[in-house]
Amino acid sequence: MNPEMELQELGSILNKMYSEALKGEAVTMIHLFGILYSKEIEALGSSATEIAKAATIQESYGTEIRKGVNLAKYVVVKKAHTIKNDV
Repeated sequence: MNPEMELQELGSILNKMYSEALKGEAVTMIHLFGILYSKEIEALGSSATEIAKAATIQESYGTEIRKGVNLAKYVVVKKAHTIKNDV
């Protein structure tokens, strides 16, 4: 598996979640991304800042991604978030 491809794929998913977020919920979607993809993010070994860059969002949102990853071991997602297959 090509790590660069995985980084770009995660970036694409995050970009979609961020750009399609309801008004006032963009940062919540970044946290949710970190929760949903925590295992993939950890396995990738890239920094959260690199993922934010790949998503073409502000690099400072890397902190919010990391918060989601850290929350993943404590929370259960109640409502599934769906990503359209055109990612």
